[in-house]
Amino acid sequence: MNNSLDFSGQAVLVTGGSRGIGRGIAEAFLAAGAEVAICGRKEPHDLPSVGGAIATFFNADVRDAEQVERLIDTVIATLGRLDILVNNAGGAPFADAATVSPRFSEKVIQLNLTSALHCAQQANRVMQQQPSGGSIINIASVSGIRPSPGTAAYGAAKAGLINLTGTLAIEWAPKVRVNVISAGLIQTEQSHLHYGDAEGMARVAETVPLRRMGTGGDVAGACMFFASPLAAYVSGANLVLHGGGETPAFLSAASVNRGE
Repeated sequence: MNNSLDFSGQAVLVTGGSRGIGRGIAEAFLAAGAEVAICGRKEPHDLPSVGGAIATFFNADVRDAEQVERLIDTVIATLGRLDILVNNAGGAPFADAATVSPRFSEKVIQLNLTSALHCAQQANRVMQQQPSGGSIINIASVSGIRPSPGTAAYGAAKAGLINLTGTLAIEWAPKVRVNVISAGLIQTEQSHLHYGDAEGMARVAETVPLRRMGTGGDVAGACMFFASPLAAYVSGANLVLHGGGETPAFLSAASVNRGE
């Protein structure tokens, strides 16, 4: 068995790879020797880079199936192959489910679910023709496996992405492996939009058994495992990356009731 995490000679596409978790994933694969492409609707001011290796940017709105088809064709024309797809693009602002507009909900579901399907379909089209096949990794969220108040459409979309992963793993085997990461509380440059200031984020971190929020590097490490020979027999898996989960609220309530 080859235990190497050397991705030299392999081509990786990370959707939404210019910032946050996606940037961490892109830089991890660059550091491991891969050729990395990222995509987005706007070119970032600076591209992910490690040493002298720099990611290649392609303009594409992954919610648009025709743009995704052109994106994959361009990646192949530029890099010559596609070994690993990381469906990372996603997210949603806080919105009250009772009053949010239908258009808002549709856009959230498009970004967090159907865009991943578009990208996976086009990547599979290429990977099935490659002798080495390929690996598709979807970035979901614990919001897809527990209630998601304030982000109802987002949680529903991520639940769909988890289910989709298992289905594609069956349909596209044995050439293409498909796995999903359900990320928990991950700290990025936009964490303050959900968790408040530094003090608020520190309080949130204390609810996690490992006493910290996750990082882009934590998610990147899981991606590299899934894409590597170490995971050669892993497909259809959901890796829950949450630092042990969230401490149940009843524990603190019970402590108060006991006078502690």
